[in-house]
Amino acid sequence: MKKITAFLRLVRWPNLLFFALTQWMFLYCIINPIFSISHVAPNIKGLFAFLLILSYVLVAAGGYIINDYFDLNIDQINKPDKVMIDTYISRRWAIIFHLLFSLGSIGIGLYIDQQAHVHLLWLANFIYGLLLFVYSLSLKKKLLVGNLLIAFLLAWVIVVLTWCEANQFALSISHRLINTQKLLRYTILYAGFAFIVNLIREVVKDMEDVEGDRRYGCRTMPIAWGINPTKVFVAVWLVVLTAILSILQLYALQLHWWFFSLYCIIAIILPLINAFKKLSVAQSPKDYHSISSLIKIIMFTGILSMVFFKIYG
Repeated sequence: MKKITAFLRLVRWPNLLFFALTQWMFLYCIINPIFSISHVAPNIKGLFAFLLILSYVLVAAGGYIINDYFDLNIDQINKPDKVMIDTYISRRWAIIFHLLFSLGSIGIGLYIDQQAHVHLLWLANFIYGLLLFVYSLSLKKKLLVGNLLIAFLLAWVIVVLTWCEANQFALSISHRLINTQKLLRYTILYAGFAFIVNLIREVVKDMEDVEGDRRYGCRTMPIAWGINPTKVFVAVWLVVLTAILSILQLYALQLHWWFFSLYCIIAIILPLINAFKKLSVAQSPKDYHSISSLIKIIMFTGILSMVFFKIYG
């Protein structure tokens, strides 16, 4: 039982559920309604939707495993109570699980390509897993590069769903069937939100883990620039995101989306302002961990806002 619990902690099962929820909600609340209005069936539906989500759960789980494999020494300093590899799961089994999950994701991509008129999903999944491996091996130790890569990969979880409908766009252009502009706007909105929020969280986590990272020669932003300049970097992105979301509310109010605006202000914008305040006085790893947890909640509430696009249409 301890090994099962350790395995679930190793693959960050709450994060995997969050990935699955994000993709399911974008399919159910954004893509399906747009296609339904046009009386066109999307490529990704039913079994294919389940398999695509599973493929990204698998590749993400493999990424978490290989990340902990390469970070074993650092994690023994930063978070010794959370080290699973070599405590409950051997290094060899960690590599085996990583390979099985990554190959499983590619195999599912191949199946969807062949059965659902999707092009090169297997290649996208392969590159996704490869980038997670390279990140864990070396890029996470580089100044800003690793942070930007992880933010992009998490945004891709949304973008890939639109990617899978790419062949429908050509049909739409010639026959005006699908509102592709609407789909692209929503894709950019949520992928952009995911990118910025995850970039903020990755940098905050670097501030939390600065001692262990410094000991093993990492060149993260807090180490290369110092804590205060890193705080300024995070603060700027918090202000940018808050400003964008505030402007979005003006557009929503013109459409009389009152509940959407109220939700965004209470569940997203005000917590972002709270994160800004917490950042200004943060000093210890515990403080940065608290900010990181708050950012994760903001990610969750941001994704839940997709429900309103289902309601308002």
